[in-house]
Amino acid sequence: MSMKNEAVKIFQKKKNGIIEKWIKSLIADDSLREDIISNEDIRSQSEELLSAFIDSLSDANIDGGHSKDFENVIDILSSISVNRARQGFSPRETAVYVFSLKEALLQTLSEEIADPTILYKQSMAISRILDNFGMATFETYIKGREEVILRQTDEITEISTPVISVWDGILALPIIGTLDSSRTQVVMENLLQAIVDTESTIAILDISGVPAVDSLVAQHLIKTVSATRLMGAECIISGIRPEIAQTIVHLGIDLSNIITKATLASALKTSFAMLSIEVNKKSKVKTISQ
Repeated sequence: MSMKNEAVKIFQKKKNGIIEKWIKSLIADDSLREDIISNEDIRSQSEELLSAFIDSLSDANIDGGHSKDFENVIDILSSISVNRARQGFSPRETAVYVFSLKEALLQTLSEEIADPTILYKQSMAISRILDNFGMATFETYIKGREEVILRQTDEITEISTPVISVWDGILALPIIGTLDSSRTQVVMENLLQAIVDTESTIAILDISGVPAVDSLVAQHLIKTVSATRLMGAECIISGIRPEIAQTIVHLGIDLSNIITKATLASALKTSFAMLSIEVNKKSKVKTISQ
């Protein structure tokens, strides 16, 4: 048996023992998330990955961790890593999965190879391959987390920019949080589409939930107002707090051609006046018991 071929033969022979060592290590780790993944799923994933690794490992590629022979193993690892990122596993928890396999493999080699020189060279070769697997796992984990973050950002943006029909012909769009370029685009698209769908003639932009207004935020608001007017609707900005008013004046931003109000209630009252709508408070009728 050649020195290179020794590890391959050992792993094929001791496959079941490696799985048991690996699973035992995973279950014993404090970071195991039993609330997310069951022991049965861990075993199933591990058996698939180990089988793919042993099938791919050969005398020709044992010294090359970047060999194309391991593409199937990398694909399985990538799928596991992305799924774990989506499930909420941390980077450490994901890395532990791969490096505990490395530990099980090296432990098996130390039990089966008596010659220190052969053991060292075989262990180094396996370590290089598993370290490459670890890097691939971490890279795909990051991509998976980025996908989750982008999706959550889109969902939060959509939730935080709802267009509300408060009256026939009157829309209100409460803006919560910072207003940047990408979010302004979402605000405008949602508002303009709502104007078309409801045939509204007045839109109220309420910025009570915007923490601060600088020149960039003001420009985004002006663009939204201009787009609204191009659709044939008038725009009112409400939620102008004293500190925001002072900032706008200090920055020299001209909002003189835009109707601004301190509160949403005041903006709604102005909208009623513009549409010649009169709202009367109904008096309560007292009944006299006999």
